[in-house]
Amino acid sequence: MPIRVIGGSAKGRQLKLVPGDSTRPVMDRVKESLFNIIGQDIVGATILDLFAGTGSVGIEALSRGAAKAIFVDIDRRAIETIHENLKRTRLADKALVRQGNALAILKHPPAEAYHIIYVAPPQYKGLWLEVLQALDSQPRWLPPGTLVIVQIDPSEAQPLTLKHLEAVDERRYGNTLLWFFEALESSTPSTQPEENEP
Repeated sequence: MPIRVIGGSAKGRQLKLVPGDSTRPVMDRVKESLFNIIGQDIVGATILDLFAGTGSVGIEALSRGAAKAIFVDIDRRAIETIHENLKRTRLADKALVRQGNALAILKHPPAEAYHIIYVAPPQYKGLWLEVLQALDSQPRWLPPGTLVIVQIDPSEAQPLTLKHLEAVDERRYGNTLLWFFEALESSTPSTQPEENEP
């Protein structure tokens, strides 16, 4: 089914889908709800779109006033699709597209701070949990107030313990769950002292 930009400077532009069935584009109604929740915080923000697929979420962010979006996907077809969609929406000058493994990238300190990190990995592989744990183990990815948003099937949700992230909201839309985590003001866990934080 076609997907499009639903708000901002590129509103109404149709986006190309990634060939094959390796990606699962976020539905328009979920995307609209997501950006209603984020609201004006998107303006001037830097967003990291992991497992970016079509680039729909990062492009929507740019259309609505984000300053910069970094798109990461391991699939060459997805990377080509993101470039095409940035061209269609005339937002390429605010974007950086990187082909690579998200978990490998998260093992290294970030080159810059991100206000929002969007995580929408392939379903049923536990990748969302690995990503959250990777972020939580590298606090440099999580300046206070950083928002991490996970898009998963509700059946994938499970209890988890994190030191530097706190669950602040969750919204379910049919077979899509958006789970919002915010980086804590202090990197010190409330239950035990921090160990050897650089």
